[in-house]
Amino acid sequence: MPGCHDQHAAKIQNNVKRAAAKHLIERYYHQLTEGCGNEACTNEACGSSPGFRRMDNNAAAIKALELYKNNAKLCDPHPSKKGASSAFPENSAKGAHNFSACSNGKMNHKDLPSTREDFRDLNYLTEEKVYEILALCGETEDYSPLIRVIGRVFSSAESLVQSFRKAKQHTKEELKSLQAKDEDKDEDEKETASGSASAMEVDPDAAASSGEGASHDSNNVQKLGPVEVSVDIEAVRRVYDRLLSNEKIEAAFLNALVYLSPNVECDLTYHNVYAADPNYLNVFIIVMENNNLHSPEYLEIALPQFCKAMSKLPLPALAKLARLWSQYGADQIRRLVETFQQLITYTVISNEFNSDNLVNEDDGVVAATKCLKIVYYANVLGGDLDTDHNEEEDDEPIPESSELTLQELLGEERRNKKGPRVDPLETELGIRTSDCRKPLIPFEEFINEPLNDVLEMDKDYTFFKVETESKFSFMTCPFILNAVTKNLGLYYDNRIRMYSERRITALYSLVQGQQLNPYLRLKVRRDHIIDDALVRLEMIAMENPADLKKQLYVEFEGEQGVDEGGVSKEFFQLVVEEIFNPDIGMFTYDESTKLFWFNPSSFENEGQFTLIGIVLGLAIYNNCILDVHFPMVVYRKLMGKKGTFRDLADSHPVLYQSLKELLEYEGNVEEDMMITFQISQTDLFGNPVMYDLREGGEKIPVTNDNRKEFVALYAEYMLNKSVEKQFKAFKRGFHMVTNESPLKYLFRPEEIELLICGSRNLDFQALEETTEYDGGYNRDCHIIKDFWETVHSFGQEQKRLFLQFTTGTDRAPVGGLGKLKMIIAKNGPDSDRLPTSHTCFNVLLLPEYSTKEKLRERLLKAITYAKGFGML
Repeated sequence: MPGCHDQHAAKIQNNVKRAAAKHLIERYYHQLTEGCGNEACTNEACGSSPGFRRMDNNAAAIKALELYKNNAKLCDPHPSKKGASSAFPENSAKGAHNFSACSNGKMNHKDLPSTREDFRDLNYLTEEKVYEILALCGETEDYSPLIRVIGRVFSSAESLVQSFRKAKQHTKEELKSLQAKDEDKDEDEKETASGSASAMEVDPDAAASSGEGASHDSNNVQKLGPVEVSVDIEAVRRVYDRLLSNEKIEAAFLNALVYLSPNVECDLTYHNVYAADPNYLNVFIIVMENNNLHSPEYLEIALPQFCKAMSKLPLPALAKLARLWSQYGADQIRRLVETFQQLITYTVISNEFNSDNLVNEDDGVVAATKCLKIVYYANVLGGDLDTDHNEEEDDEPIPESSELTLQELLGEERRNKKGPRVDPLETELGIRTSDCRKPLIPFEEFINEPLNDVLEMDKDYTFFKVETESKFSFMTCPFILNAVTKNLGLYYDNRIRMYSERRITALYSLVQGQQLNPYLRLKVRRDHIIDDALVRLEMIAMENPADLKKQLYVEFEGEQGVDEGGVSKEFFQLVVEEIFNPDIGMFTYDESTKLFWFNPSSFENEGQFTLIGIVLGLAIYNNCILDVHFPMVVYRKLMGKKGTFRDLADSHPVLYQSLKELLEYEGNVEEDMMITFQISQTDLFGNPVMYDLREGGEKIPVTNDNRKEFVALYAEYMLNKSVEKQFKAFKRGFHMVTNESPLKYLFRPEEIELLICGSRNLDFQALEETTEYDGGYNRDCHIIKDFWETVHSFGQEQKRLFLQFTTGTDRAPVGGLGKLKMIIAKNGPDSDRLPTSHTCFNVLLLPEYSTKEKLRERLLKAITYAKGFGML
């Protein structure tokens, strides 16, 4: 076939050109680092030139690439330099004594060459060869031959790819066949990951033990299948363990990495090498096994350059690396995390990052963060995964805003109309962070606090929204951000969306002559708050859901007051109190857990549940904290997961314990327990209601063989089926407000709970340290000292009442009380007036009481009887 011959010839020609280019670049590099040997050399790009300024190896490698591109002058080696040593001799050079001359690859120390050209024909390494050379070097106490071999092999991607292969050495034809299978396997693994939901069976027995004690490796095999690579990773680890204890040999690894990285980056950027040979991934697998990568010597130059190269890997290669690392186990994952975190932290504390010098523009930090993302997904994949139980998407889409047409006319079509973005690597792997019940190491270990401290979130958010290729946003790697930073990003998103809605409304009023209504206005009666809010919000949701994304403005009928945030807080508080009142019957309350759950027997219509969903969404959107107490499964369900057996431990602990005992029972379940696939529930009036978990369940006994199925179906009924109607309405209301928000992209379920409910951990010391003073008070005033002594002496309940009185909520915001920015202002001289507050601004108005006792008495009275007055 002529076409095949032509392609083969072209491939050979390309390889020749590439080899020639590599040869030239190496010559430029040696010219820069060693010179030509002529002390009178006039070439400015030669190390022997009298005016030449010395540069480090990294800079020399980059400069060599530039010289090659510009076809710069090359010096001829001076006679005195011919045959001289080089840290990285050319692979094609032949020494006077080559390794292949030794019979069977074995050498006797008597035959060890004494010249500096030894082992030049050795273009790849195996574990055995390393040990042979190491033994010979040990006998002569001269490690330079090994150092030169390491320098040559570890500085060449081609050599590393061939090194440390698994036991069987294949022919070229076999390797090509393996590569083809490897590419097919990548596709198979992708399909396996995305389709695993249908392939895996619920195993309540494993759930009962919360995944503890299960074999990590077997779990991974079950989920994804073992990831096959041609490199022998255990052999690489043993070699590193033997060699890294020698400082001179370690320096060879360091120098080789500096030389290797730019070439690898060039290969991946311009030559698409991974597509041609998936074994190219071996380079990254081998280098990342070096346990010293996070040491100071590497952090300056070598590791940043290598991270830049790794970040250029194509998506299939990143996914394969994540799958491979997911099989490593917690200790290895932690080592990889620490390597990249050290680089980020070192770079951040070594530089002055600010609004003029953004951390987003530091290539080293950005590249290390992208590499950390691979480890993050490896951590998720290797953890306790639940890819089966996903909620079906709503059949009925949320209505589009009528304003969309105007936006399109203005050239402002909504971004992310179908919801927030999804990370491409997440899609490639076929998993989501919310699928992970328990990662290999805690998610918190991926957060880098020094980075969060210097990140200019307003700029980062701009890069996130515009999605430019030239600017990197850390919001695309939310795992590295703490909850406070992510909340700030969400705040910017909410505020910009509110501003956008106001702007569109103003344009509408001009174009169509409609009445200007730039806010989401709610006018409610205090004694009919649920009915009024429900009617108004239902109308808005039906007519124009986009209005829910406007800034909330609440007015209580018959009461004066401008809503600067405080009235909204009180509105949320009153709605939550009433809607969660057990007498209404929408939710059941568990005294032991202090948590609410949806009442499957509730008489309330779906609109009521939609309302509480909207309220939760509005609270996040308007940065308010609610006093709601749901089990974690509610937030998991909001993120698209179904409740499973293990969720019962949180939501229904008594039932969970009973079912767990059933699973662990060692006797005869059918004879001893006499239970069937029919269960009994109690309605609002205390009457039993029967439900068949399987058709004809009353006649199907639970046995040792089918008890896992019984437990799985019981949990499915309790957490999903029995409350399906109520939860679907609740979720729909929540998504009416948050469907276009990056909320789901940025936050995990436990972080969403923190956003909605705040933290119950009240650090009043942090509050004191960040409080500001006005009207003549300062932190050294006698009354201020008395005030803090009094507040610190309060019990927990009194402290919560104080917070409620001052800020409108008894919870701490994301980040703790230190983020509140409370102000204490002087409110006149000593008098019998009670303290008052502006909850919208967290301002406490405090008269200058004459005694500490009077201060305590007046303050306690104010916070105890505050509801409905005293808060503006």
